[in-house]
Amino acid sequence: MKGIILAAGVASRLRPLTDALPKCLLEIGKKSLLERTLSNLLREGVTDLIIVTGFKEEMIRAFVAKRFPGLDVVYIHNPRFDATNNIYSLWLARDLISDNGIMLLDSDLLFDGHIIEALLSSPHENCIALCRHELGEEEIKVIVDDRNRITEISKTCSIEKAMGESLGIEKFSPPLVTDLFRELDQMIIEENQVSVFYEKAFERIIKKGAAIHPVDITHLFSMEIDTPEDFERASRCIPEHLL
Repeated sequence: MKGIILAAGVASRLRPLTDALPKCLLEIGKKSLLERTLSNLLREGVTDLIIVTGFKEEMIRAFVAKRFPGLDVVYIHNPRFDATNNIYSLWLARDLISDNGIMLLDSDLLFDGHIIEALLSSPHENCIALCRHELGEEEIKVIVDDRNRITEISKTCSIEKAMGESLGIEKFSPPLVTDLFRELDQMIIEENQVSVFYEKAFERIIKKGAAIHPVDITHLFSMEIDTPEDFERASRCIPEHLL
């Protein structure tokens, strides 16, 4: 299984914290978001790693080389990081995936590493981490059917029908990865949909028959860091065992 961390964005909503620093290198507690993510993956045996970079790429490379010397990481640079969304960064990894399953992670997450364990131990080959809480317009919301299979996953789907929020950590099997990247080729090459969230590709393969299930990780700490207010709240709320 390959771990893919998407870390290309400029994080304009986090300015001024990210004026000169990639958001994944923001420190909360005693560690940066990227260090926590890498440590969580390595702890669960996910050691074949890809990081898609963009803004301040050299800082990410230097940090990983210093903090994780000897770690074999493949870097992919998104040259359009300031004009594309995470769907394009994911698509750029297409030639390195081959017949592998993937653990896909956004880079702006502060989370308990047991979330990765929960996905890896799930009986479902294809699943996403889901958190139940009060929802609004900004969250990537998830709707499921009576078999607990995801039918919709987007910011725009019904708040009333949604089960919860997709955290931004997914586990996908080799067959689904093949279908996903075939769909991404269509969306990027044929339709130029470079500015949407990758969840739109998830929805498209779901409508074609792909089965993806939620794994409820509400009991485990997680936060997405989008704004300075999120950063301040995370700094106050991070559990002691994650410091």
